[in-house]
Amino acid sequence: MSEPSSTEAVQVHATATTPAISRRSDLVQLAVAALAAHGLAPDFSAAALAELATIAGPAQEAGPNIRDLRALPWCSIDDDDSQDIDQLSCCEPSGSGWTVSVAIADVDALVHKGSAIDLQAQRNTTSVYTAARVFPMLPERLSTDLSSLGAHQDRLAIVTAMVVDAEGQVSGFSICRAQVRNQAKLAYNSLAAWLDGNGEMPAAVRAAPGMDAQLRLQDAAAQALRQRRTAQGALQFETFEPRAQVEGDQVVAISQREHNRARQLIEEFMVATNICTAQFLERHGGLAMRRVVRSPERWSRVVEVAKKYGDSLPAEPDSKALEAFLERRRQADPLRFPDLSLTIVQLMGAGEYVIEDAQPGVPVDRSKTVAIEDYGHFGLAIRDYAHSTAPNRRYPDLISHRLVKAVLAGQSAPYSVAELQALAEHCNHQESAATKVERSLRKSEAALFLQDKIGAEFDAIVTGRNNRGTWIRTLVPPVEGKLEGAGAQVEVGEKLRVKLLSADVAQGFIDFAPLP
Repeated sequence: MSEPSSTEAVQVHATATTPAISRRSDLVQLAVAALAAHGLAPDFSAAALAELATIAGPAQEAGPNIRDLRALPWCSIDDDDSQDIDQLSCCEPSGSGWTVSVAIADVDALVHKGSAIDLQAQRNTTSVYTAARVFPMLPERLSTDLSSLGAHQDRLAIVTAMVVDAEGQVSGFSICRAQVRNQAKLAYNSLAAWLDGNGEMPAAVRAAPGMDAQLRLQDAAAQALRQRRTAQGALQFETFEPRAQVEGDQVVAISQREHNRARQLIEEFMVATNICTAQFLERHGGLAMRRVVRSPERWSRVVEVAKKYGDSLPAEPDSKALEAFLERRRQADPLRFPDLSLTIVQLMGAGEYVIEDAQPGVPVDRSKTVAIEDYGHFGLAIRDYAHSTAPNRRYPDLISHRLVKAVLAGQSAPYSVAELQALAEHCNHQESAATKVERSLRKSEAALFLQDKIGAEFDAIVTGRNNRGTWIRTLVPPVEGKLEGAGAQVEVGEKLRVKLLSADVAQGFIDFAPLP
């Protein structure tokens, strides 16, 4: 990969004196229109806002079934600008391994089933993230304050304590309701730099006695979990995830989100917690909304992709073989690996929510449930999985918490089978809609950033060709676009120098031309 010239470096980073050709507010309008077009509500209903006004403060509950775990060394790890903190974690040695505890915000303690705020959250089923504006599933006073596990705040949570051995095997777990207190609010990038020895200890770590040793324990446990999952065939992708940085009314930069060691830590703990949630509900014979990624129906296409790289895969879906192939390609060609990752992800198909068929004899629509042998998350190489770790921003997680709390209280499930079937179908539809909105806005954000750089030159790589044209990805900034006038002389994977021809913010179209 050639390095950008100093001239290019000036061209691709906006400055305070760069005239604004379009504005952040234009992106907000585009986002609002896109949400409405896809059946998502950009604003909260009057009923939801009126109900919000009646909530005096954080949930206050006590009793023998709610443990006081506030003294544990809890910390949160999230993006730098995140305020909707869903999870905390802590760890202690246990034999040759660890006991990993994960606390998830008890949103249900404030957002009750059937309430106006709940019905509003049920409409979108997810928060929608764009650079210009976040459209939260719950009102911000809840998601970023009253139900968020913010620093040095006492909050109610659902706590999963997992016994993890040195080989990364979870040998047992327990789930309870508890009071918790976040001792340190941390960010992925600065924490990862410190863990890797490339940065200073974050100030929040220094301010909490013993937190440095605590984080080393958490990191060790997470890496053990990760190594075991990888050995079992969990797929490790590096997808193209550009993020626009907005200051004032301008998009001032586009950068690729890096998957670092701190992100791995949280990913492993969240995966383990979601597995335990699914197993907990199954063991107690209750209903559950499972997250499923089925064995790829287009596996033959995956085999064909591997063959193009001179590699071979088994005739039947095999996650271990696929992960081994992906790792070989990651090592051989890291520059093109995000594009290969995207291809495989698309061939695997999207994840979906389905209802666990755990109540024999109960009349159900079998087309909307799954039997035990059909469970599974192919990408994670596991059978049991139920989203439960982001209830402030994802509705299925709130459903899972209500089901878990009913079991803990010895009560019947708060949902009927028919209700859950309808909700699973609705969540699938709305998740797809939200993904389309976020994808279209990323294109418009990139176009806005590039709009005043017509004629600028960039290093790029060809990522695809079809009957609609040839597609490229520039390296700095990381932006996707169409290559015009290339003819048949360029091949997928080829590196080339391109010139920006046009950038249409409204449509999200970015066109380049190849340079000799």
